[in-house]
Amino acid sequence: MTKLTTFALLLSAAATTAFAMGEGAAEMDTNGDGVLTIDEVQATYPEVTPESFSSMDLNADGALDEEEIAAAQDAGTMPTPTEG
Repeated sequence: MTKLTTFALLLSAAATTAFAMGEGAAEMDTNGDGVLTIDEVQATYPEVTPESFSSMDLNADGALDEEEIAAAQDAGTMPTPTEG
């Protein structure tokens, strides 16, 4: 695989992840890995505490994936981007 092809595939994967997360969450995902850490969430929502972050992190892996973000927003534990 050429470097250009590899780059194009990585760029496509990153864009797909950002689109899948939703615009607001994707903007918070500063390292582009498709999940949100507590630091990334607190950069936008400083009122999120380690305890509230842990309650949103349903699988306890230290990061919020797309489903956890949606569940937290539905439950009202994480503001939606329009509430920010």
